[in-house]
Amino acid sequence: MAESVLAESAFKPIVVIPVYNHEEAISVTLADVLRFGYPVLLVDDGSSAKCRDVLVGLRDQYAGRVSLMRLEQNGGKGAAVKAGLRQALEAGYSHAVQVDADGQHDLDDIPLFMEVAYSSPEALVIGYPRYDESVPTHRYLARYLTHIWVWINTLSFLVKDTMCGFRVYPLTQVVSLLQEDCCGDRMEFDTEVVVRWVWRGLAVENLPTKVHYPIDGVSHFNAVKDNVLISRMHAKLFFGMLLRLPRLMRKKLNV
Repeated sequence: MAESVLAESAFKPIVVIPVYNHEEAISVTLADVLRFGYPVLLVDDGSSAKCRDVLVGLRDQYAGRVSLMRLEQNGGKGAAVKAGLRQALEAGYSHAVQVDADGQHDLDDIPLFMEVAYSSPEALVIGYPRYDESVPTHRYLARYLTHIWVWINTLSFLVKDTMCGFRVYPLTQVVSLLQEDCCGDRMEFDTEVVVRWVWRGLAVENLPTKVHYPIDGVSHFNAVKDNVLISRMHAKLFFGMLLRLPRLMRKKLNV
């Protein structure tokens, strides 16, 4: 019994939501998250004055439950998530649930994600999407290119999806990773941090979750810039895999 109480007291999660000009969706998303009673950190990634004012209003409306961190310059989703993870660890939290601001995630799954994170506190808990009819076909098919690269670069099928932004990070481990490895600042972050996590031999749990596209119709994915960055990331990770190949193969073969 004492061990159970100690483990529960050590499990202190927070929800981190990166926000960039999602002033129409964030109020709904935040209210949906707050149903479960967890504290929330909103990371304003250099949003417009309109979105900034909405976020300040939400922080004041939910004082004591919601905190707000503002980045003066827009750095990209990855930069916002990284800043939020570091801030959460500094504030004494053990785990951070990452969700997107645009309402695409099924937040009814938060208790399940928390349950798995509590049971496996060293594991990165990653959602893998079950899409509805709202998903654009080209986005759905394009994900498989990333899946193939991830399977190559990790030499495993351990991770079912690296692009879903609904996940739970053990903060000590992920912040340590980010201090030692340079992960991208934009849309490539979600995939890169997972590959590097697997390279370190850290645990992963995969959970299915419903995904739909998004409630405010706003996407910050830049078809040219972000695809170039993602392609560069896969190339960089491929050469990183080659450098780690002997160790990865020994692990795979249990030598």
